[in-house]
Amino acid sequence: MLLAMNNFAYTQAASTKEATAAKQADKQAAFIGGGTTLLDIMKANIEQHTLLIDINRLSLLGIENGASGLRIGALERMSDVGEHPQVVQNYPVISQSLLASASPQLRNMASMGGNLLQKTRCGYYRDVAFPCNKRVPGSGCPAQTGDNRNLAIFGTSPSCIATHASDLAVALVALEAKLTLENPKGATRTVPLADFYKLPGSTPHIETHLQPGELITAITVPAAAHARKSHYLKVRDRASYAYALVSAAVGLDVQGGTIRSARVALGGVGTVPWRVPAVEKALVGKAPTEDNFRAAAALAVRDASPREHNKFKVELAQRTLVRALLEVVA
Repeated sequence: MLLAMNNFAYTQAASTKEATAAKQADKQAAFIGGGTTLLDIMKANIEQHTLLIDINRLSLLGIENGASGLRIGALERMSDVGEHPQVVQNYPVISQSLLASASPQLRNMASMGGNLLQKTRCGYYRDVAFPCNKRVPGSGCPAQTGDNRNLAIFGTSPSCIATHASDLAVALVALEAKLTLENPKGATRTVPLADFYKLPGSTPHIETHLQPGELITAITVPAAAHARKSHYLKVRDRASYAYALVSAAVGLDVQGGTIRSARVALGGVGTVPWRVPAVEKALVGKAPTEDNFRAAAALAVRDASPREHNKFKVELAQRTLVRALLEVVA
């Protein structure tokens, strides 16, 4: 049965101040850039918005790489960033995560900021015949005992076990990226991406620490030796247009046969991008050998809470992490 999309108003914002003010004034409004997730959800009548605020005219572009790091405008398209020579050379994990995302058609439309704000969702969220705490808070989470093969084993709660879907966010969390946010008064603040996302707890419908009307304007990534020597590995059911079953974003600084610094985050396994500092700490000071990688990877899954159908992710996460680390030092 086809459903008709609800009526909504549309406006093109001429400035960030105009966009953020309009969003703050209407709690049911939504920003739209590429619209690759938003329109899909609206067409299915899962979300209803009274106003779409088109931000594509805003000057939130630019890919700048300097001595201090990388700055990316929030409206840059995923494909442009993924193929940018400076990103490919100095931040390969970011490039690889982008080019492993969605499909070429979607990457050509989707914005960097929009990708980071995509809904954390599962099949039950998309099917209105089932309850879902993200759609209707307090209604229940059938995934707990239902089909949970693709869902999270970290950061879960009795209210939600949906997996955070962004490949890009996993790479950015590993490299300690920060977001620049602007509010309706024109003030800006900087937030580490790892602190931007909220665990589901008892309020899984609240996914970020965005304040009313706030807009992501830029992404910054610090320059580092482990960023230049990095890799993103995505394991999925098919070669394209599929979410990760497990993914690993890793970066190593190896000098004189010893790991001087390490950055590790996992995707496909957490309700948020899942950084694993215990693995990083275990790697530093060690030789970059497969045995050391395996020992460190075992620490990544100590706190896993798998359900009936996704227990395989415990072993797969370790294997994926070891393989990604081996790719970096190959």
